[in-house]
Amino acid sequence: MAELELTQIQKDILYALITLYRRKTGGSVKGEEIADLINRNPGTVRNQMQALRALGLVEGVPGPKGGYRPTSKAYELLSLTKPEEAVKVPIIVNGKEMEDLSAEEVDLPSLSHPEVCQARIKVLGNIKSIMSGDRIVVGPTPVNQMLVYGRVVGRDDTENTLVIDIEKILALPKDTVGEHMSSPIITIDASSTVLEGAKVLSSNGIYCTPVVKAGKYIGIFTLDDVSRAVAENKLNAKIEEVMRPKIVTVEKDTKIREALRLMRDEKVRILVVTDKGEPVGVITDQKILTQLAPEY
Repeated sequence: MAELELTQIQKDILYALITLYRRKTGGSVKGEEIADLINRNPGTVRNQMQALRALGLVEGVPGPKGGYRPTSKAYELLSLTKPEEAVKVPIIVNGKEMEDLSAEEVDLPSLSHPEVCQARIKVLGNIKSIMSGDRIVVGPTPVNQMLVYGRVVGRDDTENTLVIDIEKILALPKDTVGEHMSSPIITIDASSTVLEGAKVLSSNGIYCTPVVKAGKYIGIFTLDDVSRAVAENKLNAKIEEVMRPKIVTVEKDTKIREALRLMRDEKVRILVVTDKGEPVGVITDQKILTQLAPEY
């Protein structure tokens, strides 16, 4: 495999194909989707796909819903983990989580002098929007639950790798969510208006909170819901109409590490903490990271 050399456009296409393939959880990918992601002409992508198919890196999927999918050889060539084996490792750039990126490998050449140490982060996804000087947080990693904080100092598009100056390395504590939860729980009634809910969030300095109806938790109301309601002129709508109708609970003796994994898997930023099934508090991803590294 090592002797197979690809051009930069072919690597870009393969990385984009794998990114979109994972996003679709295995569905075939159209050439136009790849072209849009890497800002290339669809005709160029189609021409390169012929070469990639000949190299055994791409398979064509026939039919109206067809397109392309990567082969095992493509993952091996790019040193990427196959979807069924992958665990998403978050990447946060300038305070915003990059939903389409995942750290595949964190290489720490030397930890003897952390204050001058650099790391190379191999990434799945399009990294071309990340610039030198951007602040970045990578993690937690799946095995040792490590978080790497730093600033981007370089980018290798040929290997889809970021080079960062490390400012801090943290391992998530073995604390339980019960030790860091917020209690009592601030809630919002489902029949309240969006405007009333926004005032509750603002006055308490929080960005999300559970919604209650007839004594039961039925969803989560967030600042994103407020923004969307403003854009759609729905400030007087009931919170029940704009909230996210999903509640994820976790027992208070659950480890912080497991809570963050659950948040990632369920795509939520707040958990309702229970004691033998009874709600006793809430914990957010923001609270966890603030406890870990308040200076960030």
